[in-house]
Amino acid sequence: MDVREVADAADPRLADYTRLRDVELRKSLETERGLFIAEGEKVIRRALAAGYPARSVLLTRKWLPALADVLGGVTVYLVGDEVMREVAGFQVHRGALASMERLPLPPVGKLLAGASSVVVLEDIVDHSNIGAIMRCAAALGVGGVVLSPRCADPLYRRAVKVSMGTVFSVPYARMDDWHGGLAELRAAGFRLLALTPAHHAAPIEEALERARDGKVALMLGSEGDGLSSRWLSQADEPVRIPMSGEVDSLNVAAAASIACYLLTRRA
Repeated sequence: MDVREVADAADPRLADYTRLRDVELRKSLETERGLFIAEGEKVIRRALAAGYPARSVLLTRKWLPALADVLGGVTVYLVGDEVMREVAGFQVHRGALASMERLPLPPVGKLLAGASSVVVLEDIVDHSNIGAIMRCAAALGVGGVVLSPRCADPLYRRAVKVSMGTVFSVPYARMDDWHGGLAELRAAGFRLLALTPAHHAAPIEEALERARDGKVALMLGSEGDGLSSRWLSQADEPVRIPMSGEVDSLNVAAAASIACYLLTRRA
């Protein structure tokens, strides 16, 4: 390891880690530099194991032994707790951050070619929900995730943290065109099922039974409004999770977990 002690939070060598809670700043900085931030030992290990190169690692001293075995050849900036807090803008309880280089995303067509089931997300902007859905997809064996152009970044620090690093093990791609993006899925042989709380929609288990032998794309919409009217109209079938009582819908991440389980357990 190339270990360098840093005592000043304003040291320019730590610029990759500046103000991690400032979403607009981080979007601009991470896009410009082609990086993302991994937080915590488990997430850093998963990012490295998935082949993401480390630009540098920022650690407090007690976390150095825990990560020493995977940091060969990596520049490590060693700081005190106060400097870590000043740089990040909050108390980093796990005491370990890594600046990782992004890898090119595959085109949507390439992702679809190797999958029989995918989740398609339209304009989901909450990073916690993106991370939770990616974790569901990884845990339940979904073949991939397709993002609309305006979806939040799965590699934003909060999304990666919520996913517990499983985002690195789920193939995903981003559409270039929201207006006509679903046509590519249909051309690849996928049946488009649009998840909605509408009462006229078919129970999801029934729809999946009808699509048992084919490819399925499960469509999920934004946190407040759900799927747009355009995407709903382009779906092959609207589907719902049957509910009891006065509850008519679930948080999108909770709905995704149920729907992904049923999607990947088709007979």
